[in-house]
Amino acid sequence: MKGSRKRVTKIDSGYMKQYDAYVERQQRKKKRLVRRLVLFTIVAFLLFGGLLAYHINQRNLYAEKQKKYEELQKEMEQLEQQEEDLRDEIKLLKDDEYVLQIARKNYFFSKEGEIIFKLPEDTPSY
Repeated sequence: MKGSRKRVTKIDSGYMKQYDAYVERQQRKKKRLVRRLVLFTIVAFLLFGGLLAYHINQRNLYAEKQKKYEELQKEMEQLEQQEEDLRDEIKLLKDDEYVLQIARKNYFFSKEGEIIFKLPEDTPSY
């Protein structure tokens, strides 16, 4: 029975020609639609991939900049502390008594009638 269906001849009428042309146009339209959808999908994936790569690159760049910023903040705090210590030392160096105290300690400057004995700081090795 399957063999007999293949031997059916087509009717050669104007309506059938018109219908065959309509079916062929619909198939071409469908083929063009599929091509456009595939092209659109490829473009969308490429665009999405590019944006994703750009986003990841920007996040990495931001993380590096944030780390550098934190390091510079710590360095700035240390420098500010050092500046404050130096300003305090400048204020102390303007005081004559403090300068005399440093001179006595470091340079063995003595008052009149005072005797300075220097003791060794490390222990003897007997």
